[in-house]
Amino acid sequence: MPTAILPALRPLHASDRARVEAMTRATQLFASKEIAVALDVFDASVHTDQGPDPYQTLGAAVDDRLVGWVCWGHTPGTFGTYDLYWIVVDPEAQARGIGSSLLQEMERRLAGHARLVVVETAGRPAYAPTRAFYEARGYHVAARLADYYAPGDDQVIFLKCLRDTVDQ
Repeated sequence: MPTAILPALRPLHASDRARVEAMTRATQLFASKEIAVALDVFDASVHTDQGPDPYQTLGAAVDDRLVGWVCWGHTPGTFGTYDLYWIVVDPEAQARGIGSSLLQEMERRLAGHARLVVVETAGRPAYAPTRAFYEARGYHVAARLADYYAPGDDQVIFLKCLRDTVDQ
Protein backbone atom coordinates (compact mmCIF):
# COMPACT_ATOMS: atom_id res chain seq x y z
CA MET A 1 0.00 0.00 0.00
CA PRO A 2 1.36 3.46 -0.89
CA THR A 3 2.56 5.75 1.87
CA ALA A 4 0.12 8.43 2.99
CA ILE A 5 0.88 12.00 1.98
CA LEU A 6 -0.25 15.10 3.80
CA PRO A 7 -1.04 17.56 1.01
CA ALA A 8 -1.07 21.33 1.27
CA LEU A 9 -4.65 22.44 0.76
CA ARG A 10 -5.11 25.69 -1.11
CA PRO A 11 -7.61 27.72 -3.13
CA LEU A 12 -7.80 27.01 -6.83
CA HIS A 13 -7.07 29.73 -9.39
CA ALA A 14 -7.81 30.16 -13.08
CA SER A 15 -4.16 29.24 -13.75
CA ASP A 16 -4.90 25.73 -12.36
CA ARG A 17 -7.40 24.95 -15.15
CA ALA A 18 -5.05 22.93 -17.37
CA ARG A 19 -3.86 20.83 -14.43
CA VAL A 20 -7.45 20.24 -13.23
CA GLU A 21 -8.36 19.09 -16.73
CA ALA A 22 -5.30 16.83 -16.99
CA MET A 23 -5.99 15.15 -13.64
CA THR A 24 -9.66 14.68 -14.41
CA ARG A 25 -8.85 13.12 -17.81
CA ALA A 26 -6.11 10.95 -16.32
CA THR A 27 -8.61 9.10 -14.12
CA GLN A 28 -10.10 7.64 -17.32
CA LEU A 29 -13.50 7.59 -15.61
CA PHE A 30 -15.11 10.57 -17.30
CA ALA A 31 -16.35 11.07 -20.86
CA SER A 32 -15.38 14.25 -22.70
CA LYS A 33 -18.79 15.79 -22.06
CA GLU A 34 -18.40 15.14 -18.32
CA ILE A 35 -14.96 16.75 -18.32
CA ALA A 36 -16.50 19.78 -20.05
CA VAL A 37 -19.01 20.03 -17.19
CA ALA A 38 -16.20 19.75 -14.62
CA LEU A 39 -14.34 22.58 -16.35
CA ASP A 40 -17.49 24.73 -16.50
CA VAL A 41 -17.95 24.28 -12.76
CA PHE A 42 -14.26 24.97 -12.16
CA ASP A 43 -14.44 28.15 -14.27
CA ALA A 44 -17.50 29.37 -12.39
CA SER A 45 -15.78 28.75 -9.06
CA VAL A 46 -12.62 30.73 -9.84
CA HIS A 47 -14.23 33.71 -11.57
CA THR A 48 -15.65 35.60 -8.63
CA ASP A 49 -16.61 38.62 -10.77
CA GLN A 50 -19.71 36.72 -11.93
CA GLY A 51 -21.74 37.43 -8.79
CA PRO A 52 -22.50 35.02 -5.92
CA ASP A 53 -20.40 31.89 -6.17
CA PRO A 54 -22.54 28.73 -6.26
CA TYR A 55 -19.43 26.55 -6.12
CA GLN A 56 -16.59 26.24 -3.65
CA THR A 57 -13.34 24.59 -4.71
CA LEU A 58 -10.15 23.52 -3.04
CA GLY A 59 -6.94 22.03 -4.36
CA ALA A 60 -4.44 19.61 -2.84
CA ALA A 61 -0.78 20.09 -3.68
CA VAL A 62 2.30 18.00 -2.97
CA ASP A 63 5.66 19.67 -3.53
CA ASP A 64 3.79 22.60 -5.12
CA ARG A 65 2.19 20.30 -7.72
CA LEU A 66 -1.61 20.14 -7.80
CA VAL A 67 -2.60 16.49 -7.29
CA GLY A 68 -6.28 16.77 -6.41
CA TRP A 69 -9.31 19.02 -6.35
CA VAL A 70 -12.78 19.10 -4.86
CA CYS A 71 -15.87 21.16 -5.68
CA TRP A 72 -19.06 21.52 -3.64
CA GLY A 73 -21.97 23.89 -3.23
CA HIS A 74 -25.28 24.56 -1.56
CA THR A 75 -28.17 22.74 -3.16
CA PRO A 76 -30.62 25.44 -4.31
CA GLY A 77 -34.01 25.39 -2.60
CA THR A 78 -32.83 23.35 0.40
CA PHE A 79 -32.00 24.07 4.02
CA GLY A 80 -28.51 22.93 4.89
CA THR A 81 -28.08 20.48 2.00
CA TYR A 82 -24.89 20.60 -0.05
CA ASP A 83 -23.80 18.70 -3.13
CA LEU A 84 -20.31 17.32 -3.58
CA TYR A 85 -19.96 17.91 -7.31
CA TRP A 86 -16.42 16.74 -8.04
CA ILE A 87 -13.54 15.16 -6.22
CA VAL A 88 -10.57 14.08 -8.32
CA VAL A 89 -7.13 12.84 -7.37
CA ASP A 90 -4.40 12.32 -9.94
CA PRO A 91 -4.09 8.55 -10.46
CA GLU A 92 -0.37 8.73 -9.60
CA ALA A 93 -1.28 10.11 -6.16
CA GLN A 94 -4.33 7.98 -5.34
CA ALA A 95 -4.60 5.76 -2.26
CA ARG A 96 -2.36 8.11 -0.26
CA GLY A 97 -4.98 10.04 1.74
CA ILE A 98 -5.31 13.02 -0.60
CA GLY A 99 -8.97 12.40 -1.39
CA SER A 100 -9.64 11.92 2.32
CA SER A 101 -7.88 15.20 3.12
CA LEU A 102 -9.98 17.06 0.55
CA LEU A 103 -13.21 15.48 1.77
CA GLN A 104 -12.42 16.14 5.45
CA GLU A 105 -11.57 19.78 4.74
CA MET A 106 -14.79 20.25 2.78
CA GLU A 107 -16.75 18.78 5.70
CA ARG A 108 -14.85 20.99 8.17
CA ARG A 109 -15.72 24.08 6.14
CA LEU A 110 -19.35 23.03 5.99
CA ALA A 111 -19.58 22.64 9.78
CA GLY A 112 -22.35 24.86 11.08
CA HIS A 113 -23.77 25.35 7.58
CA ALA A 114 -24.55 21.89 6.28
CA ARG A 115 -26.68 19.19 7.75
CA LEU A 116 -26.51 16.90 4.74
CA VAL A 117 -24.00 16.22 1.94
CA VAL A 118 -25.21 14.53 -1.26
CA VAL A 119 -22.90 12.70 -3.67
CA GLU A 120 -24.05 11.31 -7.00
CA THR A 121 -21.82 8.79 -8.72
CA ALA A 122 -21.99 6.04 -11.31
CA GLY A 123 -22.87 2.42 -10.77
CA ARG A 124 -20.47 1.01 -13.36
CA PRO A 125 -17.88 -1.52 -12.16
CA ALA A 126 -15.08 1.01 -12.81
CA TYR A 127 -16.61 3.17 -10.06
CA ALA A 128 -16.47 0.45 -7.37
CA PRO A 129 -13.37 2.04 -5.74
CA THR A 130 -15.14 5.42 -5.74
CA ARG A 131 -18.21 3.98 -4.03
CA ALA A 132 -16.00 2.18 -1.49
CA PHE A 133 -14.19 5.48 -0.82
CA TYR A 134 -17.45 7.20 0.17
CA GLU A 135 -18.72 4.28 2.24
CA ALA A 136 -15.44 4.11 4.18
CA ARG A 137 -15.88 7.78 5.09
CA GLY A 138 -19.36 7.51 6.53
CA TYR A 139 -21.49 8.09 3.44
CA HIS A 140 -24.31 5.64 2.83
CA VAL A 141 -26.24 4.68 -0.27
CA ALA A 142 -29.62 6.40 -0.14
CA ALA A 143 -30.81 5.53 -3.64
CA ARG A 144 -29.86 3.76 -6.81
CA LEU A 145 -31.53 4.84 -10.05
CA ALA A 146 -31.26 2.08 -12.63
CA ASP A 147 -29.94 2.99 -16.07
CA TYR A 148 -29.78 6.70 -15.14
CA TYR A 149 -26.62 7.71 -17.03
CA ALA A 150 -26.98 5.10 -19.78
CA PRO A 151 -28.27 1.55 -20.12
CA GLY A 152 -26.41 -0.46 -17.49
CA ASP A 153 -25.03 2.63 -15.76
CA ASP A 154 -26.98 3.38 -12.61
CA GLN A 155 -26.79 6.56 -10.59
CA VAL A 156 -25.81 5.84 -6.99
CA ILE A 157 -26.71 8.58 -4.51
CA PHE A 158 -24.77 8.74 -1.26
CA LEU A 159 -25.70 10.84 1.78
CA LYS A 160 -23.89 11.87 4.90
CA CYS A 161 -25.51 13.70 7.77
CA LEU A 162 -23.05 16.20 9.20
CA ARG A 163 -25.26 17.69 11.92
CA ASP A 164 -28.86 17.70 13.00
CA THR A 165 -28.91 21.49 13.31
CA VAL A 166 -27.18 24.22 11.35
CA ASP A 167 -26.78 27.96 11.69
CA GLN A 168 -29.50 29.86 9.88
